[in-house]
Amino acid sequence: MKLHFLSGGQLEIRKSIYFADADRDDMLELPVACGLVRHAQGNLLFDTGCHPSVAENAEVRWGGLTKFMRPTMDANDNVLSSLDALGFAPTDIDCVVCSHLHPDHCGCNEYFTNATILVSREELKAARATDTIKHGYYAADFEHPIPIDEFDGERDVFGDGRVVLKPLPGHTPGSIGAMVALDKSGLMFLTSDAVSIRQNLDDDAPPRNTWCRDAAFRTFAEVRDVEQSGATIVCGHDIAQWNSLKKGEEFYD
Repeated sequence: MKLHFLSGGQLEIRKSIYFADADRDDMLELPVACGLVRHAQGNLLFDTGCHPSVAENAEVRWGGLTKFMRPTMDANDNVLSSLDALGFAPTDIDCVVCSHLHPDHCGCNEYFTNATILVSREELKAARATDTIKHGYYAADFEHPIPIDEFDGERDVFGDGRVVLKPLPGHTPGSIGAMVALDKSGLMFLTSDAVSIRQNLDDDAPPRNTWCRDAAFRTFAEVRDVEQSGATIVCGHDIAQWNSLKKGEEFYD
């Protein structure tokens, strides 16, 4: 089994969202991390990043969200291009795992027409609730004629313990992470926005864009326990970690 990290785009966001003592005008560059797991039973994509169109006109798709979060990547920096560079078409993906349903994490879902979408029941419920645009949910990113497999609690995707999805609420009601068990590289825990930036975990300080701080504190504690057991924690938007990871054709196995 192999794990490739792929770019799902890049964003600019106010630093004060993640760090309370930051100046209001300071900005952060955030990579959007996606993961391709090549398993004997199929190809699994963890998150699909930003829709390609937002590189040129984000306001059309994201509306008022661009006041807080602005795409800074070029038109070729998305998960589709990342997969193409590896020789994969969207139709080669058998399963798409949505860590949560914000547009920088599920923006390309519509292209994976041969896949089944795995998402927590609680997250889908939150995204489909009344007036969810104010919480960062846009139906254009996740409402498509593609099979959706909703689940509660944990899910062992392939039934062999190699990719296990775990609930990590806090950033959103139904955020999930993926524990990937590799032969040589060991356990790698893809946390997405449950831990967007490593320093928030180290400081035990959830960012401002958190749905429930109490849930986020519990999730942070769980992630630290997982790390102490020997797993590598992979954050959703940490540029220092992103720069240190193998990406694209390079992989973990």
